[in-house]
Amino acid sequence: QVQLVESGGGLVQAGGSLRLSCAASGSIFSINDMDWYRQAPGKQRELVAGISSGGRTKYADSVKGRFTISRDNAKNTVYLQMNSLKPEDTAVYLCNGHIVLSTDHFQYSYWGQGTQVTVSS
Repeated sequence: QVQLVESGGGLVQAGGSLRLSCAASGSIFSINDMDWYRQAPGKQRELVAGISSGGRTKYADSVKGRFTISRDNAKNTVYLQMNSLKPEDTAVYLCNGHIVLSTDHFQYSYWGQGTQVTVSS
């Protein structure tokens, strides 16, 4: 009923930048919190950044001052601008949306398929 599609990942040198996008589509009534997570090989999935429907943001300590999360409610899209990238930022980045369906007006949690970010030293 709902799909989240991430894009924008890739290979970048340390110190470089990438901008990730996550677009939601389907039977959407409204979208509440949208979050970016990442998972590196052999590590637990961790919250990177989140943004509420009203624009309130939160960040992991490891990315504060380097990453910026934003959203375009008209496009049902959330972005993650990543600057000053480090090799330890290498991971699969996944989008998570808390979405109210137009079919039943209940909120559900949806995940995208992930996009790979690789930062070389």
